[in-house]
Amino acid sequence: MTAASKPIITMQNITKIYNIGGEEVRALDGASLTIHEGEFVSIIGPSGSGKSTMMNIIGCLDVADEGEYMLDGQSIEQYSEEELARIRNKKIGFIFQSFNLLSRMTAMENVELPLIYQRLPVEARKKKTNAALERVGLTDRGHHKPTELSGGQQQRVAIARALATEPAILLADEPTGNLDTKTGNDIMSLFHELHAAGNTIVLITHSEEVANQAQCRIRIIDGRVTEVE
Repeated sequence: MTAASKPIITMQNITKIYNIGGEEVRALDGASLTIHEGEFVSIIGPSGSGKSTMMNIIGCLDVADEGEYMLDGQSIEQYSEEELARIRNKKIGFIFQSFNLLSRMTAMENVELPLIYQRLPVEARKKKTNAALERVGLTDRGHHKPTELSGGQQQRVAIARALATEPAILLADEPTGNLDTKTGNDIMSLFHELHAAGNTIVLITHSEEVANQAQCRIRIIDGRVTEVE
């Protein structure tokens, strides 16, 4: 983070309550955090700590019951579902533990999909798709389907898909969780390269080893941000 970098995520006293079996569960309980443009941040916590809820709110997949969330200078609380969908497609690149690739599509088609949703012209889509695959070192595997790729290659395709829309934030949920140690290390090296190139990365993990590789660690326990390191 440089002195001139601006806050890209600001959460103030975020609370999210679920009703489970007639019991009130505070998944987030007055959580506050700030993430700046260009930072590589990990959010770490044990199972049930609230980190998945935090990820869903950061990713505009869910909204808080209380508090304020500012994303890239915009308060998202008042947006309609349609507007939130537009923000998800334009501002956030999602990377999931299970890759979430469409099995019948090639790597290239998977990467191109969010650009189709953005209604980009064909020529522009192809250019961005090829550039994204090149960034993750998979230009030679573009015509392969997910079943023809290793786990590490599938995750690289998922990262390329996230990069294709040139989002403000890359939001990664346990991106090494389904990978062996060596492949996981390769994926983390790729995240370091992307961060060095100026990408803002928010990585959700339960692994101390993975979290420690980030520039900044935000620890969450029982729905509260307990420390920022």
